[in-house]
Amino acid sequence: MTTVILVDDQDLVRAGLRTLLTRDEGITVVAEATDGRRGAEAARKYRPDLVLMDLRMPVMDGIEATRAIRADDALARTHVVVLTTFDDDHDIVEAIRAGAVGYLLKNTPRDALRDAVRRAGRGERLLSPAITERLMNLVASGQAAATPDPRLELLSSREREVLARIGHGDTNDEIAARLHLSPATARTYVSRILGKLGARDRPELVVMAHRSGLVIE
Repeated sequence: MTTVILVDDQDLVRAGLRTLLTRDEGITVVAEATDGRRGAEAARKYRPDLVLMDLRMPVMDGIEATRAIRADDALARTHVVVLTTFDDDHDIVEAIRAGAVGYLLKNTPRDALRDAVRRAGRGERLLSPAITERLMNLVASGQAAATPDPRLELLSSREREVLARIGHGDTNDEIAARLHLSPATARTYVSRILGKLGARDRPELVVMAHRSGLVIE
C-alpha cells in the first residue's frame, strides 16, 4: 500500500487527485494540506511514502517544503514528487536540488499519474516526458561540447547503453524493452549505475548522460 499526502492550495485540485488516486486499491491518501508548511507538518505526523507537492502556494512554497521534508531524518523514507502546472527551467532545477524524486505536470494522464505515484512511493526517480525534454534542453544549452566524465570509465558497455537510455528519459520498463532485458535486470542496472557514479538520483543521471555525450538526438 502506497500512502500519500496531497499538498495543494486549490480545494478542487486536491479533491480531484484524491478521487483519482483512491480508485487504485494500492494507494491511500492519508492527509491533505493547503500550503507547504502544513504539508511538511502533515508529513512529520503521518510519515507517508509520498508527498504530492504543488509549487506555488501561500505561507511556504513547494520548494521550501520539499527541502524541509528532505532535511528531516525522521522522514528519510518519505519521498516528494512535485505536481504542478509550471514547467519553468528554474523551478525544475530547484525542485531536483531540493530533493524531489520527481517532477510531473498536472496534465499527466490519469493512469500515468497513478503509476507514477506507486513508483515514486517505492523511491523510484521519475520525470514527465515534457520535463525530461526541458531538462535535456537546459543541459544542452549550457554545454558547447560534450565533456567526458572520467567516472564513466567505471561502467561496462551495457551500463553505458542503459545510462544513454536514461538520458533519453526512458523508464525502467522502456529500457528493458529497448535493450531486450527483463524489468528486474533493468532496475538492477540502474541501481548499479547510481552506485558506481555516486549519483543521488535519476535526474542527475540524465544530466550526466547529456554532459558526457552519451545521448544522440
